[in-house]
Amino acid sequence: MKNKHYCFNQNETENIINRFGIDFYKKVLRDVEGYAEKWSLTSIQFIPSYSANIVFTCYSDRFGSVVLKIGNPSFGGIYTEFNTLCQYNGRRFCRVFAADIENGVILEECVQPGNPLRDESSLDKRLSVFCSLYKGLHISPAKSELFPTYTDWVSRITEYMNKRQDCKELVLYMKKAKEIYLSVSASYSQKMLLHGDFHHDNILLGRDGEYIIIDPKGVIGDPLFDVPRFILNEFGDERTTEVYKTINDIICSLEKNLNIPNDVLRKCLFVETAMGICWCVEDGSTAEEYPSLINDVAFAESLLNT
Repeated sequence: MKNKHYCFNQNETENIINRFGIDFYKKVLRDVEGYAEKWSLTSIQFIPSYSANIVFTCYSDRFGSVVLKIGNPSFGGIYTEFNTLCQYNGRRFCRVFAADIENGVILEECVQPGNPLRDESSLDKRLSVFCSLYKGLHISPAKSELFPTYTDWVSRITEYMNKRQDCKELVLYMKKAKEIYLSVSASYSQKMLLHGDFHHDNILLGRDGEYIIIDPKGVIGDPLFDVPRFILNEFGDERTTEVYKTINDIICSLEKNLNIPNDVLRKCLFVETAMGICWCVEDGSTAEEYPSLINDVAFAESLLNT
């Protein structure tokens, strides 16, 4: 039976409106109904994530299990995701079945069973999967003008932080991160199409036991810069000596398997950590959260000096 009028519960409605605004909420309601009819979608289930897009799992008679993704045009990420997936054309990535990209809507393959790499209890296995997907992954962009560059990302968030007067310690960390990035990118300067958010929750187990990559940001840079987001997701919530040792072991393993110098990986991890923390500030983190954010960057900085 088709979902002619999709209804969010009150909590979901409030979260969408708080994150994206009332106009986008109304667009989502129209789009769910319109595209369910256009693409014959049934069994529509909302995935309660409120990052950049509104996402549903559905069933299509034509394609089987699918993901309906509705992007906020002001965020822009839906366009680069679509163009990245189209260029990779199913090679290690999920496939695109249909799209109305002008309206920011994509119908993608739903990876089944879809267990994220995070669920894999063995660190060695997680590292093995990541390295196997990373090696030989990156390709030259057919139209580089469709994508931002990693340099753009670093420069833009640095400029934003320079305007903030309430978190000067983080401003200094981001300034240091930009300087380190520019020194690394002088030697690692390939202009390849990167995932941009290549971590555990964007690596899902497929039916044949192979892992498949989802949710690319789409950014131009050296493949090196697709590594640190994975390391960052191994931090966990604690900043203990045990975690410190684990991260050091991970960096040494990646150095060996990917043939990237140890010190370069540490520098990239610091840059990615600083940038991610500053994005949190931009997204509205409160002053009460700043000490915790500073602690994360300080932890990444301590790994620089090992």
